[in-house]
Amino acid sequence: MAFMKDHMAMMSKFDGSKVRSILAAGAIVVAASSAGLLPASVAHAQMRSLPDFTDLVDQVGPAVVNIRTVEKVAARSGGNGEMDEEMQEFFRRFFGQPMPNVPRQAPRPNRPQQPQEEERPRGVGSGFILTPDGFVMTNAHVVEDASEVLVTLPDKREFKARLIGSDKRTDVAVVKIEATGLPAVKVGDISKLRVGEWVMAIGSPFGLENTVTAGIVSAKQRDTGEYLPFIQTDVAINPGNSGGPLINMRGEVVGINSQIYSRSGGFMGISFSIPIDEAIRVSEQLRTSGRVSRGRIGVQIDQVTKDVAESIGLGKAQGALVRGVEAGSPGEKAGIEPGDIITKFDGKPIERPSDLPRLVGNTAPGTKSSLTVFRRGNVRDLSVVVAEIEAEKPTRRTSEREEPAAKPPASAAAKSMGLAVSDLTDAQKREAKLKGGVKVDAATDAATRAGLREGDIILAVNNVEVASVREFDSILAKVDKSKPVNLLFRRGEWAQYALIRPAR
Repeated sequence: MAFMKDHMAMMSKFDGSKVRSILAAGAIVVAASSAGLLPASVAHAQMRSLPDFTDLVDQVGPAVVNIRTVEKVAARSGGNGEMDEEMQEFFRRFFGQPMPNVPRQAPRPNRPQQPQEEERPRGVGSGFILTPDGFVMTNAHVVEDASEVLVTLPDKREFKARLIGSDKRTDVAVVKIEATGLPAVKVGDISKLRVGEWVMAIGSPFGLENTVTAGIVSAKQRDTGEYLPFIQTDVAINPGNSGGPLINMRGEVVGINSQIYSRSGGFMGISFSIPIDEAIRVSEQLRTSGRVSRGRIGVQIDQVTKDVAESIGLGKAQGALVRGVEAGSPGEKAGIEPGDIITKFDGKPIERPSDLPRLVGNTAPGTKSSLTVFRRGNVRDLSVVVAEIEAEKPTRRTSEREEPAAKPPASAAAKSMGLAVSDLTDAQKREAKLKGGVKVDAATDAATRAGLREGDIILAVNNVEVASVREFDSILAKVDKSKPVNLLFRRGEWAQYALIRPAR
């Protein structure tokens, strides 16, 4: 009985839902032990492994800070109430839009309106001290557009912070306060983080400073962002927690709490954190130059489906399908073509399309890197010089002014696929920068179900390049009509695969 009382006291430190879960688990262990299913030593070891976060809070808590921001706005007349800091943070982060405008009162007559600026609270967030000399890490969205950043330490000291740099793509920012001898966090090894492991968060949800919540790692490498594989947890995260640390049971920071999945705007059991290794890489560039430099090769990519992978002989669904190559880009100079599937970058495998921009983005501009591509049944190695990322260029549209050439009647082979095709004119080839291919004049039945439509340009059939209608018909005449036929086609500037399946 004394044993159970001690553990009941320990478990009272958890929130209600976790207490019930732990009590249930403990009851099962005790029952199994009593029934002779588990040795008593094993049962006691299981109970002793239940986590206690008190020492972690004492260890890491002093390095977690509250961040408040102020912005300058045009002064408004009238007595309209303003949203509090937490609601401003709520609308910006979790609805993806600024706070709603409040109806304005009409200006009083016969009074000149002088343009004025006033400072008002903008939002609240969290952060943590990276170095004893005052570098603090937080989320970029916490300090975005702020005219003033105020950092409050757990000992209630408050500092005006200077923004060192922020990076919207990863949502990481670094600010600096003028202080020394500060308690700094320890950075953990993300490769050792395991799904199911207990983790803890400290932050200021809804402005409530030094709030501690805990849970487990639900998943790693969760694809919700262009450059980041997020850590998913069930730790309670709410507006104001943004920028705070995610801490493992060794007292090390393994992530920055950044996003939640929610239909209501509040916590629903799914939270996302930026892996600390990615965040540290970004913070080092911000501290050095105030900005982040990323690599690019100028290709538009898409997913490789299981059906496409099998039909073209790739085997399993992997790699990044190149839908388009930007003119004059490093990719074009390296010889990458629409329809290629990039399977490796610098020897590292590309399992998912999102792997490629992360690997390329983390490569210093000017670096000569290797690429492995799968092209129409063959593997090729290419060399590419990575350039620096820049603003996206608008997509150039294919000219529609050219008079169409006379269209010959559709062949029997093409009709069986639900297609009518014609040869490209020389002008169309120059416009599209193609050596061959056939233009889809009409798509019905199986072709329509495969996603083809008028105006598409078919480049290859079953991994065999097509230069003309004659070649197209010749290839189709030889294919096994009982099996899906894969077509590589181009729509505008982007290439993709389609599978035309036999009628059943």
